[in-house]
Amino acid sequence: MKHDTALVTISGVSKLFENANIPAISDLTSQIRPGRVTGLVGPDGAGKTTLLRLISGLLRPSEGKLEVCGFDPVKEPNSVHEVVAYMPQRFGLYDDLTVFENLNLYADLRSVTGPQRAATFERLLEFTGLKPFTKRLAGALSGGMKQKLGIACALIETPRLLLLDEPSVGVDPLSRRELWQMVYELVDQGIGVIWSTAYLDEAERCASVMLLNEGKLIYDGPPDALTDRVQGRSFLLSNIEGDRRSVLARTLEKAAILDGVIQGRNIRIVTAKGAITPLPSDLLAGEAAIMASTPPRFEDAFMDLMGGGQKQPSPFLKLQSTNAHQNEIAVEAMGLTRRFGDFTATDNISFEVKRGEIYGLIGPNGAGKSTTFKMLCGLLKPSEGFARVAGMDLQKAPSKARARLGYMAQKFSLYGDLSVSQNMDFFAGIYGLTGKKRREAIETLVSTFGLASYLETNAIMLPLGYKQRLALACAVLHEPDVLFLDEPTSGVDPLTRREFWSHINAMVGNGVTVVVTTHFLEEAEYCDRMALIYRGRMIAAGAPDELKASARSEDIPEPTLEDAFIALVEKDDRQREQT
Repeated sequence: MKHDTALVTISGVSKLFENANIPAISDLTSQIRPGRVTGLVGPDGAGKTTLLRLISGLLRPSEGKLEVCGFDPVKEPNSVHEVVAYMPQRFGLYDDLTVFENLNLYADLRSVTGPQRAATFERLLEFTGLKPFTKRLAGALSGGMKQKLGIACALIETPRLLLLDEPSVGVDPLSRRELWQMVYELVDQGIGVIWSTAYLDEAERCASVMLLNEGKLIYDGPPDALTDRVQGRSFLLSNIEGDRRSVLARTLEKAAILDGVIQGRNIRIVTAKGAITPLPSDLLAGEAAIMASTPPRFEDAFMDLMGGGQKQPSPFLKLQSTNAHQNEIAVEAMGLTRRFGDFTATDNISFEVKRGEIYGLIGPNGAGKSTTFKMLCGLLKPSEGFARVAGMDLQKAPSKARARLGYMAQKFSLYGDLSVSQNMDFFAGIYGLTGKKRREAIETLVSTFGLASYLETNAIMLPLGYKQRLALACAVLHEPDVLFLDEPTSGVDPLTRREFWSHINAMVGNGVTVVVTTHFLEEAEYCDRMALIYRGRMIAAGAPDELKASARSEDIPEPTLEDAFIALVEKDDRQREQT
């Protein structure tokens, strides 16, 4: 096969599911070529997973035709399965089997036996770095290691085409970089890769991008060509006077502003096409504010193509908490240490969070962030140290403290076999809401998060973005003073992410304190301060801009927060080696 010959040809393909009003894929035509990474991007429900399943032969198109590596997936599915490897969005391995047992299972399914099996395992374990962990249960692996194992199982037989459905969801920046290095090595071997993602910085790493929205292909080509459409329309607003969150909210109300996000102490904005560039004074950012042009990103072009981000102010701006606590220090962690047998998950973690502040916990998978989080919420008892929330000790008055906080877990923690309405009723009851107050709280949040059309839908059947909306709605039903968010936007698209943060920013404006963990460091820019936790210890703390400044060098004059994250972790590794 010639290198430029298409691996996949998609001709007028549509897919309409039973009882659906609109097709999941609509009249799509494109080609996928070998020896390159093709990015598949789009909002939640755009049709990305459906398209991957059509290509892999797991679904039949309602209309149109596909040709995959010379085969028809409908007429020759077995032939397609021999040359295509598919790693699904949900971890498709067995948690109660070890790494080695999972590899054995997939080798059995692929009929890889004898010396070939041993050689394949040796190659894949070396390639993924999983050699020291063959006896570890898959369920005990970190997020990044699980994804590496998933890729290894998909590569038991070397494919011509590898389909990856959001492989970096829940994966820290270090592990994400390693995943990309692995994929580039496969591409160098001539393998074609389709990488589905909701993280648009990843689209910039692809040779070509297919952008879907509501099942329709709205862009197909190099990412740079799309980014060029917003050239000269991206700006950084700095030296802002007053609260940058309220400045952002007011800025987004301007017709000339297409999109805006917080970036440390600054605000990044994209102007509408043809709009006269606003002056800083127009944006109510203060007379000293400075607006300078900045290079556009693929995400800027994506938001332009989607018609812009969140324009309407969050309804939470109209809500004033009746339980607002006046203590200046809302969250206090003092010497938090947690041991599991001989293993120390967290070691002497200490910090304070002021009322009305957003504090972030960042770090690699398995660093101890979630353990710290659970101790702060009273879900896990510290081996040493203590935590206070809203002035109350979680060990001495756990019930009273929990009544003052809201908690949104990392994994969808609601009841999948209950409807949206039943989940909200259940959590309202837990928080002691009754009568008119209960009805009004539920009605307000159903409206705020656009849940009205899903009230009778079981939570497990919701699209990811709506699952997250429901989880956040249930966490804030009782208007908590402190809100704990454990990776609240993991895997959701930029549109949904902006919606979430408009609500969070509005709540913070009302005096709510937020503690958040995230692997997506672009959203960590919203934090006032943060702590970097690595191997159970807090190795750095400060404002986002302070952490970025610590990574500045001749090679990286304008480091991102991800650059700082990696630099600080690598610096800690070197210091450990020297001692």
